[in-house]
Amino acid sequence: MPRSSPRVAAHQRHKKVLKFTKGQYGSRSKLFRRANEAMLKSLFYAFRDRRNRKRDFRRLWITRINAAARLNGLTYSKLIHGLKVANVQVDRKVLADIAARDAVTFGKIAELAKSHLSPA
Repeated sequence: MPRSSPRVAAHQRHKKVLKFTKGQYGSRSKLFRRANEAMLKSLFYAFRDRRNRKRDFRRLWITRINAAARLNGLTYSKLIHGLKVANVQVDRKVLADIAARDAVTFGKIAELAKSHLSPA
């Protein structure tokens, strides 16, 4: 019996890779080998950046909270410490949202944190 060639499977695989890299620049969307390299790299970036996104958002929240805290006469670290002492359990995501959308409420939270800080 003659040997079969992997034409159909290879063609399907090539089509799948080229479809995935549609929109890439130049040969990265036209030539299979370059497209395959681009696809593998993009999948690696996607995997890595799903973790980095969490880090980036936390940094953004902390920056927003710090800016709002300074408007209320506190630093970020003193605000967080004051809230911890006051046993207020609001995560940074919600706190940053309050800081950005509702300055009055954030001011009240800052005052609560200030009142629970020991006078130094």
